[in-house]
Amino acid sequence: MSQLDTEKTPTEAASKTDTGLEVDRGGRASLLLYPVILLAILGALFAWLYTRDLSDTEMVTLTPGELWSMTLEHLYLTAIATVVVLVIAIPLGILLTRPPMRRFTTPVTALVNFGQAAPAVGLIVVFAFWMGFGPTAAIVALVVYAVLPVLRNTMAGLDAVDQSLVEAGRGMGMSAAAVLWRVELPLAVPLILAGVRTALVLVVGTATLGTFINAGGLGLLITSGVNLSLPRVLITGSVLVAVLALAVDWLGRVVEHIARPRGL
Repeated sequence: MSQLDTEKTPTEAASKTDTGLEVDRGGRASLLLYPVILLAILGALFAWLYTRDLSDTEMVTLTPGELWSMTLEHLYLTAIATVVVLVIAIPLGILLTRPPMRRFTTPVTALVNFGQAAPAVGLIVVFAFWMGFGPTAAIVALVVYAVLPVLRNTMAGLDAVDQSLVEAGRGMGMSAAAVLWRVELPLAVPLILAGVRTALVLVVGTATLGTFINAGGLGLLITSGVNLSLPRVLITGSVLVAVLALAVDWLGRVVEHIARPRGL
């Protein structure tokens, strides 16, 4: 019986290896197929749009130049807000997992949860009245709204690291900073990047509300379509925001695939 088990072991190991390779190849294939699908959606949208009899207002609103300008404004809001979120949330998450700072975890997370719990449009309007209408108020509101996923996942990723690995690093003579950079953070990368992806999608979707405070972006198409009863403009804005959110999520998946430590 033991001999049979011994003979099966290499086969089982090979099967597990093959399965791992198949999963990895499947993941890469989906990453390569994803942008093709998004481009096909955009192609279908514009093919449908420019084969219709558009009104004068629709023709002015949906010119390629206008659409590109609004997309760049949307990307500007998204990029700046995301960078600020990363600069704030990741270092703060690291600090809150250090033993001397753990007592501040509850009040800080409660404060950050308030930003996530508040209605996004209300948050943007409040900051607009405080800081003035424009992109700056929209960016600050987006940062407050999106900081929670990155902070929470940073803390969860670091807390999930096996403490025996940390102790082994310290036993080898590594400093606390070296253990953090060479052991804890590399192992926490998958969870941190998952939080970043969530924050990116939140920012892209919520940035559409920036149009209410003159911050620009693709939200202008949606509000114009609703206010002026222009369904083609409304559909175009909605599809572009959805495609942009999916494209940002795909980019996050690519970065996560590249940055993930081998063997995880």
